[in-house]
Amino acid sequence: MTFAQRLDRIRRLTETRLDALLGAKTEPVEEDGPPPQRLLDAIGHATLGGGKRFRPFLVVESAALFGLSENEALDTAAAVECVHCYSLAHDDLPAMDNDETRRSQPTVWKAFDEWTAILAGDALLTLAFETLSAPTAHPDADVRLALIAGLARAAGIHGMVGGQALDLGAERLPRTAPPALAEILHLQSLKTGALITFSAEAGAILGQADADARRALQDYGAALGLAFQIADDLLDVEGDAATVGKAVSKDEAAGKATLVSLMGIDAARTELKRVEQAAIDALAPFGTKAETLIEAARFVSSRNR
Repeated sequence: MTFAQRLDRIRRLTETRLDALLGAKTEPVEEDGPPPQRLLDAIGHATLGGGKRFRPFLVVESAALFGLSENEALDTAAAVECVHCYSLAHDDLPAMDNDETRRSQPTVWKAFDEWTAILAGDALLTLAFETLSAPTAHPDADVRLALIAGLARAAGIHGMVGGQALDLGAERLPRTAPPALAEILHLQSLKTGALITFSAEAGAILGQADADARRALQDYGAALGLAFQIADDLLDVEGDAATVGKAVSKDEAAGKATLVSLMGIDAARTELKRVEQAAIDALAPFGTKAETLIEAARFVSSRNR
Protein backbone atom coordinates (compact mmCIF):
# COMPACT_ATOMS: atom_id res chain seq x y z
CA MET A 1 0.00 0.00 0.00
CA THR A 2 1.40 3.40 -0.97
CA PHE A 3 1.56 6.30 1.46
CA ALA A 4 -1.33 8.04 -0.31
CA GLN A 5 -3.43 4.89 -0.11
CA ARG A 6 -2.60 4.47 3.58
CA LEU A 7 -3.49 8.10 4.32
CA ASP A 8 -6.77 7.68 2.46
CA ARG A 9 -7.58 4.43 4.26
CA ILE A 10 -7.16 6.01 7.69
CA ARG A 11 -9.14 9.05 6.52
CA ARG A 12 -12.06 6.80 5.61
CA LEU A 13 -11.81 4.78 8.84
CA THR A 14 -11.74 7.98 10.89
CA GLU A 15 -14.75 9.42 9.10
CA THR A 16 -16.70 6.20 9.62
CA ARG A 17 -15.91 6.30 13.34
CA LEU A 18 -16.76 10.00 13.60
CA ASP A 19 -20.05 9.37 11.82
CA ALA A 20 -20.86 6.60 14.31
CA LEU A 21 -19.93 8.75 17.31
CA LEU A 22 -22.05 11.64 16.06
CA GLY A 23 -24.91 9.32 15.14
CA ALA A 24 -25.00 8.00 18.69
CA LYS A 25 -25.74 11.53 19.89
CA THR A 26 -28.99 11.70 17.94
CA GLU A 27 -30.71 9.14 20.17
CA PRO A 28 -32.78 10.33 23.15
CA VAL A 29 -31.13 9.82 26.55
CA GLU A 30 -33.64 8.43 29.10
CA GLU A 31 -36.38 11.09 29.37
CA ASP A 32 -34.58 13.65 27.25
CA GLY A 33 -35.30 14.28 23.60
CA PRO A 34 -32.62 14.27 20.88
CA PRO A 35 -30.35 17.31 20.44
CA PRO A 36 -31.51 20.17 18.19
CA GLN A 37 -31.22 19.16 14.56
CA ARG A 38 -29.65 22.48 13.54
CA LEU A 39 -26.80 21.91 16.01
CA LEU A 40 -26.30 18.34 14.80
CA ASP A 41 -26.21 19.56 11.20
CA ALA A 42 -23.58 22.16 12.08
CA ILE A 43 -21.46 19.58 13.91
CA GLY A 44 -21.65 17.33 10.87
CA HIS A 45 -20.69 20.23 8.61
CA ALA A 46 -17.67 20.97 10.80
CA THR A 47 -16.57 17.36 11.10
CA LEU A 48 -17.59 15.39 8.03
CA GLY A 49 -17.00 17.99 5.33
CA GLY A 50 -13.62 16.76 4.13
CA GLY A 51 -10.03 17.08 5.27
CA LYS A 52 -6.94 14.90 5.12
CA ARG A 53 -7.38 13.55 8.69
CA PHE A 54 -3.62 13.88 9.09
CA ARG A 55 -3.66 13.98 12.89
CA PRO A 56 -5.70 10.75 13.14
CA PHE A 57 -3.24 9.26 10.66
CA LEU A 58 -0.39 10.07 13.06
CA VAL A 59 -2.25 8.46 15.96
CA VAL A 60 -2.89 5.22 14.07
CA GLU A 61 0.58 4.99 12.55
CA SER A 62 2.41 5.79 15.80
CA ALA A 63 0.30 3.15 17.56
CA ALA A 64 1.29 0.65 14.87
CA LEU A 65 4.93 1.02 16.01
CA PHE A 66 3.88 -0.81 19.18
CA GLY A 67 1.80 -3.52 17.54
CA LEU A 68 -1.65 -1.91 17.93
CA SER A 69 -4.25 -2.42 15.24
CA GLU A 70 -6.12 0.37 13.49
CA ASN A 71 -9.26 -0.34 15.51
CA GLU A 72 -7.35 -0.14 18.80
CA ALA A 73 -6.21 3.40 17.94
CA LEU A 74 -9.32 4.65 16.17
CA ASP A 75 -11.20 6.18 19.11
CA THR A 76 -8.14 8.23 20.05
CA ALA A 77 -7.74 9.25 16.42
CA ALA A 78 -11.38 10.35 16.28
CA ALA A 79 -11.05 12.29 19.54
CA VAL A 80 -8.06 14.20 18.19
CA GLU A 81 -9.97 15.02 15.03
CA CYS A 82 -12.92 16.29 17.09
CA VAL A 83 -10.56 18.74 18.79
CA HIS A 84 -9.05 19.77 15.46
CA CYS A 85 -12.46 20.34 13.86
CA TYR A 86 -13.68 22.30 16.87
CA SER A 87 -10.62 24.54 16.58
CA LEU A 88 -11.32 25.21 12.90
CA ALA A 89 -14.97 26.06 13.57
CA HIS A 90 -13.91 28.59 16.20
CA ASP A 91 -10.83 29.94 14.40
CA ASP A 92 -12.94 30.78 11.36
CA LEU A 93 -15.33 32.98 13.38
CA PRO A 94 -15.47 36.72 12.59
CA ALA A 95 -14.03 37.50 16.03
CA MET A 96 -11.02 35.29 15.28
CA ASP A 97 -9.66 34.79 11.74
CA ASN A 98 -12.90 35.77 9.97
CA ASP A 99 -12.73 33.12 7.24
CA GLU A 100 -15.66 32.28 4.98
CA THR A 101 -14.22 29.22 3.20
CA ARG A 102 -12.78 26.02 4.64
CA ARG A 103 -12.14 22.80 2.72
CA SER A 104 -13.63 24.45 -0.38
CA GLN A 105 -17.01 25.00 1.30
CA PRO A 106 -18.53 27.68 3.56
CA THR A 107 -17.16 27.74 7.09
CA VAL A 108 -19.54 26.67 9.85
CA TRP A 109 -20.52 30.19 10.89
CA LYS A 110 -21.07 31.17 7.26
CA ALA A 111 -23.19 28.10 6.52
CA PHE A 112 -25.22 28.51 9.72
CA ASP A 113 -24.50 31.47 12.02
CA GLU A 114 -22.00 32.48 14.69
CA TRP A 115 -23.77 31.12 17.75
CA THR A 116 -24.37 27.77 16.10
CA ALA A 117 -20.71 27.56 15.08
CA ILE A 118 -19.61 28.31 18.65
CA LEU A 119 -21.90 25.63 20.09
CA ALA A 120 -20.86 23.11 17.44
CA GLY A 121 -17.23 23.67 18.42
CA ASP A 122 -18.08 23.34 22.10
CA ALA A 123 -19.88 20.07 21.43
CA LEU A 124 -16.96 18.64 19.48
CA LEU A 125 -14.46 19.55 22.18
CA THR A 126 -16.46 17.82 24.88
CA LEU A 127 -17.18 14.83 22.64
CA ALA A 128 -13.43 14.28 22.31
CA PHE A 129 -13.03 13.72 26.05
CA GLU A 130 -16.22 11.69 26.32
CA THR A 131 -14.77 9.42 23.61
CA LEU A 132 -11.43 9.01 25.37
CA SER A 133 -13.12 8.21 28.68
CA ALA A 134 -14.91 5.16 27.25
CA PRO A 135 -13.42 1.64 27.53
CA THR A 136 -13.45 1.38 23.73
CA ALA A 137 -10.58 3.91 23.68
CA HIS A 138 -8.41 1.54 25.76
CA PRO A 139 -9.25 -1.18 28.30
CA ASP A 140 -6.82 0.26 30.88
CA ALA A 141 -8.26 3.24 32.78
CA ASP A 142 -4.76 4.60 33.49
CA VAL A 143 -4.06 4.73 29.76
CA ARG A 144 -7.36 6.50 29.14
CA LEU A 145 -6.49 9.03 31.85
CA ALA A 146 -3.06 9.64 30.26
CA LEU A 147 -4.72 10.20 26.88
CA ILE A 148 -7.24 12.63 28.36
CA ALA A 149 -4.53 14.56 30.21
CA GLY A 150 -2.28 14.69 27.14
CA LEU A 151 -5.01 15.87 24.79
CA ALA A 152 -6.27 18.45 27.32
CA ARG A 153 -2.81 19.94 27.64
CA ALA A 154 -2.25 19.97 23.86
CA ALA A 155 -5.61 21.66 23.29
CA GLY A 156 -5.59 24.13 26.18
CA ILE A 157 -3.73 27.14 27.47
CA HIS A 158 -0.36 25.36 27.27
CA GLY A 159 -1.11 24.29 23.71
CA MET A 160 -3.46 25.22 20.90
CA VAL A 161 -5.64 27.79 22.73
CA GLY A 162 -2.60 29.49 24.25
CA GLY A 163 -0.96 29.67 20.84
CA GLN A 164 -4.07 31.17 19.26
CA ALA A 165 -4.20 33.79 22.03
CA LEU A 166 -0.59 34.72 21.36
CA ASP A 167 -1.22 34.85 17.62
CA LEU A 168 -4.28 37.09 17.85
CA GLY A 169 -2.65 39.22 20.54
CA ALA A 170 0.40 39.82 18.37
CA GLU A 171 -1.86 40.95 15.56
CA ARG A 172 -4.41 43.04 17.48
CA LEU A 173 -2.96 44.29 20.78
CA PRO A 174 -0.71 47.38 20.97
CA ARG A 175 2.99 46.55 20.67
CA THR A 176 6.23 48.48 20.74
CA ALA A 177 7.87 46.13 18.24
CA PRO A 178 6.79 43.36 15.85
CA PRO A 179 7.14 39.77 17.07
CA ALA A 180 10.66 38.36 16.96
CA LEU A 181 11.51 35.01 15.42
CA ALA A 182 11.68 33.26 18.81
CA GLU A 183 8.20 34.52 19.67
CA ILE A 184 6.77 33.29 16.39
CA LEU A 185 8.37 29.87 16.86
CA HIS A 186 6.93 29.63 20.36
CA LEU A 187 3.36 30.56 19.42
CA GLN A 188 3.40 28.20 16.45
CA SER A 189 4.73 25.35 18.60
CA LEU A 190 1.59 25.84 20.68
CA LYS A 191 -1.04 26.76 18.07
CA THR A 192 -0.11 24.15 15.47
CA GLY A 193 2.58 21.97 16.98
CA ALA A 194 1.01 20.87 20.26
CA LEU A 195 -1.86 18.86 18.75
CA ILE A 196 0.39 17.31 16.11
CA THR A 197 2.92 16.39 18.81
CA PHE A 198 0.21 14.76 20.92
CA SER A 199 -1.07 12.86 17.87
CA ALA A 200 2.38 11.36 17.36
CA GLU A 201 2.90 10.64 21.07
CA ALA A 202 -0.57 9.11 21.48
CA GLY A 203 0.57 5.87 19.87
CA ALA A 204 3.20 5.42 22.56
CA ILE A 205 0.60 6.12 25.27
CA LEU A 206 -1.77 3.57 23.76
CA GLY A 207 1.07 1.09 23.44
CA GLN A 208 2.20 1.72 27.05
CA ALA A 209 5.69 2.34 25.71
CA ASP A 210 8.69 3.47 27.76
CA ALA A 211 9.79 7.06 28.30
CA ASP A 212 12.44 6.92 25.56
CA ALA A 213 9.89 5.91 22.93
CA ARG A 214 7.49 8.62 24.04
CA ARG A 215 10.28 11.20 23.94
CA ALA A 216 11.31 10.16 20.43
CA LEU A 217 7.74 10.58 19.18
CA GLN A 218 7.42 13.91 20.98
CA ASP A 219 10.56 15.11 19.18
CA TYR A 220 9.19 13.82 15.90
CA GLY A 221 5.85 15.53 16.46
CA ALA A 222 7.43 18.85 17.45
CA ALA A 223 9.56 18.94 14.29
CA LEU A 224 6.62 17.81 12.18
CA GLY A 225 4.39 20.51 13.66
CA LEU A 226 6.91 23.20 12.76
CA ALA A 227 7.24 21.79 9.25
CA PHE A 228 3.46 21.82 8.91
CA GLN A 229 3.27 25.49 9.92
CA ILE A 230 6.08 26.60 7.64
CA ALA A 231 4.43 24.78 4.74
CA ASP A 232 1.13 26.44 5.66
CA ASP A 233 2.77 29.88 5.70
CA LEU A 234 4.34 29.21 2.32
CA LEU A 235 0.97 28.14 0.92
CA ASP A 236 -0.55 31.38 2.16
CA VAL A 237 2.04 33.30 0.14
CA GLU A 238 2.31 31.12 -2.95
CA GLY A 239 -0.75 28.88 -2.96
CA ASP A 240 -3.85 28.96 -5.12
CA ALA A 241 -7.14 29.33 -3.20
CA ALA A 242 -8.92 26.73 -5.35
CA THR A 243 -6.23 24.16 -4.61
CA VAL A 244 -5.66 25.06 -0.97
CA GLY A 245 -9.39 25.09 -0.28
CA LYS A 246 -9.40 28.35 1.70
CA ALA A 247 -8.45 32.00 1.28
CA VAL A 248 -4.75 32.72 0.71
CA SER A 249 -2.59 35.83 1.16
CA LYS A 250 -4.52 36.64 4.33
CA ASP A 251 -1.45 36.81 6.58
CA GLU A 252 0.25 39.42 4.43
CA ALA A 253 -2.97 41.45 4.10
CA ALA A 254 -3.39 41.43 7.88
CA GLY A 255 0.24 42.37 8.44
CA LYS A 256 0.73 39.17 10.44
CA ALA A 257 4.31 38.16 11.27
CA THR A 258 5.10 34.62 10.13
CA LEU A 259 8.28 32.65 9.59
CA VAL A 260 8.02 33.44 5.90
CA SER A 261 7.59 37.19 6.46
CA LEU A 262 10.49 37.26 8.91
CA MET A 263 12.90 34.94 7.09
CA GLY A 264 11.89 35.30 3.46
CA ILE A 265 10.67 32.52 1.18
CA ASP A 266 14.07 31.00 0.38
CA ALA A 267 15.20 30.86 4.00
CA ALA A 268 11.83 29.44 5.03
CA ARG A 269 12.18 26.68 2.47
CA THR A 270 15.65 25.88 3.80
CA GLU A 271 14.27 25.76 7.35
CA LEU A 272 11.45 23.52 6.16
CA LYS A 273 13.93 20.97 4.82
CA ARG A 274 15.92 21.17 8.07
CA VAL A 275 12.94 20.42 10.30
CA GLU A 276 11.75 17.69 7.93
CA GLN A 277 15.10 15.98 8.44
CA ALA A 278 14.91 16.55 12.21
CA ALA A 279 11.56 14.76 12.26
CA ILE A 280 13.00 11.85 10.28
CA ASP A 281 16.06 11.65 12.53
CA ALA A 282 13.87 11.47 15.64
CA LEU A 283 12.41 8.20 14.33
CA ALA A 284 15.79 6.44 14.19
CA PRO A 285 15.10 4.28 17.30
CA PHE A 286 12.19 2.60 15.48
CA GLY A 287 14.15 1.56 12.40
CA THR A 288 12.22 0.41 9.35
CA LYS A 289 8.96 0.20 11.32
CA ALA A 290 8.76 3.98 11.08
CA GLU A 291 8.89 4.19 7.29
CA THR A 292 5.30 5.40 6.98
CA LEU A 293 5.89 8.15 9.54
CA ILE A 294 9.04 9.14 7.65
CA GLU A 295 6.95 9.45 4.49
CA ALA A 296 4.50 11.59 6.50
CA ALA A 297 7.30 14.09 7.21
CA ARG A 298 8.12 14.27 3.51
CA PHE A 299 4.43 14.65 2.70
CA VAL A 300 4.06 17.61 5.06
CA SER A 301 6.95 19.54 3.59
CA SER A 302 5.82 19.03 0.00
CA ARG A 303 2.05 19.46 0.35
CA ASN A 304 0.13 21.88 -1.87
CA ARG A 305 -3.05 22.19 0.24
